[in-house]
Amino acid sequence: MSSPDQDRRALRDRLLAARQALPDRLERAVGLQTVLRGWLVGRRETRIGAYWPIKGEFDPLPALYRWQEGAPDGTARQIGLPVVDKASGQLRFHVWFPGCPMEEDAYGIPKPKDTEAFEPELLLVPCVGFGPAGLRLGYGGGFIDRTLAALSPRPWSVGLGYAHGFLPLLKPLPGEACLDTLLTEEGVMWERG
Repeated sequence: MSSPDQDRRALRDRLLAARQALPDRLERAVGLQTVLRGWLVGRRETRIGAYWPIKGEFDPLPALYRWQEGAPDGTARQIGLPVVDKASGQLRFHVWFPGCPMEEDAYGIPKPKDTEAFEPELLLVPCVGFGPAGLRLGYGGGFIDRTLAALSPRPWSVGLGYAHGFLPLLKPLPGEACLDTLLTEEGVMWERG
């Protein structure tokens, strides 16, 4: 009998391979850009933590750049990308903007270099897969769960992924944080009331 960790690893591997092989991934990305931009219109947060896309993930940065420019009342808006705090295993968010100086982190993922840190009010999270009630399947490192547990107040968390990753029978493991909203190219899949 396999362990939950082995089952999750196999499921994650299948979903990652399927995402990389999506023949219409570009069209799905355009659809999710539209959904995200529309969803952000009604939000009041001014500091959003995001991520640098890897392994075929949806890229939220174009939508966020437009969000940053479009504050109707002229309010300053900030976008942040994660930097891993090695001691705590949590993520800190540092200001990002197009053309921002970047460097690779220990995992080979670009991160802002020498920019100001801030605590996000809203956090965009990539999903390898997702399930009912905001359950997220990530890469298995626990960074998002630890970060959400540590931030106070906890930011509104938004999972972003393609609809092919919906797992109706996904069950939470101990310590996993459920997200507040799940968005796909098909629209809002779930939102906490």
